[in-house]
Amino acid sequence: MATLASPFDELLTGEEIAYLTEVPAREAKRVSLPDDLHPRLAEALAARGLDALYTHQEEAFAAARHGEHVMVSTGTASGKTLAFNLPVLNALAADPKLRALYLYPTKALAQDQARSLGAYRLPRLRPAIYDGDTESERRWQIRKWANLILTNPDMLHVGVLPHHDRWGDVLQNLRYVVVDEAHVYRGVFGSHVGNVLRRLRRTARIYGADPQFLLASATIANPGEQARALLGLEVTVVAEDGAPRADRTVAFWNPPLLDEDLGVRASPLGEAARLLAELVSRGLRTICFAKSRRAAELIHRFTSERVGAELAARLSPYRGGYTPAQRREIERRLMEGELLGVTATDALELGIDVGLLDCAISVGFPGTVASLRQQWGRAGRRSQGLAVLIASEDALDQFFMREPEALMDRRVEAAILDHANARVLDGHVRAAAFEAPIDARDVETLGPEALERAEALAEAGDLKRTPAGYVWAGRDYPAARVPLRSSSPESFAVIEATTGSVLGMVERERAYSTVHEGAIYLHLGESYRVLA
Repeated sequence: MATLASPFDELLTGEEIAYLTEVPAREAKRVSLPDDLHPRLAEALAARGLDALYTHQEEAFAAARHGEHVMVSTGTASGKTLAFNLPVLNALAADPKLRALYLYPTKALAQDQARSLGAYRLPRLRPAIYDGDTESERRWQIRKWANLILTNPDMLHVGVLPHHDRWGDVLQNLRYVVVDEAHVYRGVFGSHVGNVLRRLRRTARIYGADPQFLLASATIANPGEQARALLGLEVTVVAEDGAPRADRTVAFWNPPLLDEDLGVRASPLGEAARLLAELVSRGLRTICFAKSRRAAELIHRFTSERVGAELAARLSPYRGGYTPAQRREIERRLMEGELLGVTATDALELGIDVGLLDCAISVGFPGTVASLRQQWGRAGRRSQGLAVLIASEDALDQFFMREPEALMDRRVEAAILDHANARVLDGHVRAAAFEAPIDARDVETLGPEALERAEALAEAGDLKRTPAGYVWAGRDYPAARVPLRSSSPESFAVIEATTGSVLGMVERERAYSTVHEGAIYLHLGESYRVLA
């Protein structure tokens, strides 16, 4: 029996192909909707054509219904969002006075989820985004009327917890806290976020609330351990993936040798642009992941030069540093299918709904198997997809080209964090002491290490001992001194000299190498010389 050729098959026959394999499809495991869903939510799901759940979604809903903290750790595009939305929306449909807090590592993810929530058209569901882009005049309104607030750990850290008196009604009625893309919270960033979540638990308890935590993560080796490290609580892990998966072709692409003696190969950026141009020319919606902002911009530019003007207009780069309006416009074009190809940094590696994509290209091994699977998981969500790893000259990339099974068979990594590291913890102890006096009762939320550090910080003069507990001795609020992502909170605007329009933003630590005087700044495929 003849099989239909894929539209990308003829691209995978050259000498560049170091490895080619097929990952078979997987059937869905479905169960009926729970009987105890609120009627309004059941109607909203029916209106969207949802009459069944995947098994892991039902398992998560059952655990949440029993009051357990839950970690859902399943594959890309497996429906994790519905797994945590169901218990939250069910509770808010029954009692709209309750509040829920959704935490996302990026603003783009919060925007994406806000669009998704609006599509339910649930009466009395009032979602709102509260982040650094939120206008000042809207912030008090959101605190007053929104019952589902979408934000990020950074805003929770500096914009909510230090000013908890303004958030009294939200904290008093806080029923659920959702932590999406939890696998991102590892290393220094994860250690900071673990402390922010402990401070949130403590502050909510001051207002008489004990919220339930629902976490969602891509597949990692230690979901339960990571959730406990983040929260300081025991969690129920849901890891048996019941979602379907389409066939996927996986190709390892090694740029051709230019100098065999020296081992010099063609540019992986040029090869990525060549492949991307071929794919979009065939009408295949493709995402190409690069490891740096500059690489994403260059691949976009090279690809645009290879295709006609009409097709080039349907290509776009996507990276950090764009203005909020620029990000929203690119996301809209992705969602609506207007864009055929996008070159991105890991800003699009996370779970933003970018519609149905056919192909995913990773330019260079991204550093972890988990990250690579996240990128590849973007391709072929509903029909056969193509996932390509284009190797750089990096020794690890070249090893994987020679030994592809070493990568294909490798397990995903564990997500490791250490909230109790004194270099991380001290800043949060100061912040907690500003928010409310620290005493022995806080061991349950902040942990015993925080009490030990509070005593040491009091001896150093940062905190004061009072009858109520340890309090902040300074005049400012200390959370502002602690950037969660181990980088400076300060950034610079890049201004177009002739029009005065803002091209983008550059963080201080990047500015010295990317926008110094005389530098060439790449933005949406255009080149600009930095004057000053």
